[in-house]
Amino acid sequence: MMAESARKAIRLDLQLIADMIEPGSRVLDVGCGDGALLDYLFHFKQVDGRGIELSTEGVNACVSAGLSVVQGDADVDLADYPDDAFDFVVLSQTLQASRAPKVLIEQLLRIGRRAVVSFPNFAHWRMRAYLLMHGRMPVTGLLPYQWYDTPNIHFCTIRDFVVMCREMNVTIEHSFSLDHRGRARRFRGDPFIVNLFGEQALYVMSRG
Repeated sequence: MMAESARKAIRLDLQLIADMIEPGSRVLDVGCGDGALLDYLFHFKQVDGRGIELSTEGVNACVSAGLSVVQGDADVDLADYPDDAFDFVVLSQTLQASRAPKVLIEQLLRIGRRAVVSFPNFAHWRMRAYLLMHGRMPVTGLLPYQWYDTPNIHFCTIRDFVVMCREMNVTIEHSFSLDHRGRARRFRGDPFIVNLFGEQALYVMSRG
């Protein structure tokens, strides 16, 4: 397993997610990468954790760490999971890379009592300024790819996401914005200001 110091060094947004998950919960991490969140949850929250990851490198890293992770495509393979199989289903920084984000959210809420979703906010002021100043698609730490080789195909803003949840009759239980340093702030209601200054967004949702 990972060294103790490595477990404590997870990203700040993953730490925020981990803090919201109750000990002993059944958790599915969709697009789990190298398994950092699952490993942390297993050791500090004693969860029954599972993962699904598209990349071979990510799956190998997870399996090497002793984590229960399978290789799969979230856009296709979540349909094989039974209803209410998990307490929490996590989708961290993966929504924008999915082929059908709305369908994916429906699947998360079908197989889990709650879904935790985070994504980069394309309406952040740095994004707007980059487009205004350069006239090109932004390249940032959160979105490090050029437009022609990016896996991200459905960029959205915080306001876009809120509108979609309303249309889907999804209940937003908690909502947070994170700045460029990973500092989180809870918000409610119309996210006009948050849409401008939040670099990332994180939501905890349940079926309406």
